[in-house]
Amino acid sequence: MQDHLISAIPIGFVLSFMIGPVFFVLLETAATKGFRAALVFDLGVILADATFIYIAYFASYSLLQKIENQPYLFLLGGGILVVYGIVSLVKTNIFQKRINIDTQLIHFKNNYLALLVKGFGLNFINIGVLGFWLGLIVVFVPKWQLNAQETILFFGAIIGAYLTTDIVKIILAKQLKSRLTTHRIFQIKKGIAILLIFFGMLLMAQAFFPENSHKLEKVMERVE
Repeated sequence: MQDHLISAIPIGFVLSFMIGPVFFVLLETAATKGFRAALVFDLGVILADATFIYIAYFASYSLLQKIENQPYLFLLGGGILVVYGIVSLVKTNIFQKRINIDTQLIHFKNNYLALLVKGFGLNFINIGVLGFWLGLIVVFVPKWQLNAQETILFFGAIIGAYLTTDIVKIILAKQLKSRLTTHRIFQIKKGIAILLIFFGMLLMAQAFFPENSHKLEKVMERVE
């Protein structure tokens, strides 16, 4: 089991650097709102991952097949992400017009519950994340014949490595806070909103190219 836990560490590390909406929003939150806000957001992300792992473990391969045969789930998740990005972009533009962009750095109030929900929501609407955890379960659990307790330890190690790497990212991103002006903050927020729209469109595109979802298993087999 110790070898399995060691194998989980690089998976968690790579997962932390998978480029997606959560990756950029985490860095933006750390840079503009500080360490605690970013950590709470990240805990929301991890809560969504834990939910996906729970669903994937009990549904297993049959759920993966259902996802592949139901492209509307990608359309729904991607559509929500696109709408969220558009609303965020519009709200940022409206707020920017109300203030003097030549003033000093804005101090946004942190609503930690909202940040937790935001992290959970952004991760949960990405059905591809569920496919990722399903792929890990389909590949590793039968191969290593892991029981329920060993499966919890294995995926707990992945999440632990993921969280540790994210904390390092948050600390590094937080160093930028002292260099941010109000104008730069709004530019970052607009950039993040555009990226959310972009990733939402990519997620929606998967509904029209379902053959790409089959590549997940092949990738995981290579990792193994």
